[in-house]
Amino acid sequence: MNYLSYHSIDVVNGQGTRCTLFVAGCEHHCRGCYNQKSWSCDAGHYFSPELEQKIIDDLNDSRIRRRGLSLSGGDPLYPKNLDSIEALVRRVREECPGKDIWMWTGYRLDELNTQQQTIVKMVDTLIDGKFEKDLADAKLVWRGSSNQVIHQQPLR
Repeated sequence: MNYLSYHSIDVVNGQGTRCTLFVAGCEHHCRGCYNQKSWSCDAGHYFSPELEQKIIDDLNDSRIRRRGLSLSGGDPLYPKNLDSIEALVRRVREECPGKDIWMWTGYRLDELNTQQQTIVKMVDTLIDGKFEKDLADAKLVWRGSSNQVIHQQPLR
């Protein structure tokens, strides 16, 4: 998996102070997308074991009270990202007690394959649905267009 950027301190992408990873790879190609450079799964940098460990360490750093991890993109549920995202989400669940996970995806819940469903069941907040430029509304919280839905656990 590749990623475009990692922010160890972020207060924009989810509630509270968070770590945020923007992954590469998205097949939705939404008209009006603010992050078109993330569409190619080869964009950005290789998601190394060292960065994965840094995310875990940052989430557990007691000097900064981080609420959790946000995963955006691109699309974390893009097929080429699934193995790396699943491993990261499992590690956060196992090694970062009390931290929540937020995820943004262009897929809808009813479109997810088995591995995507497995990952989503470990996420606390999921914002799903493609960005629809005609439904864009800057007043919306955590989403760019009104068709996108905020789901909070349980996501079944």
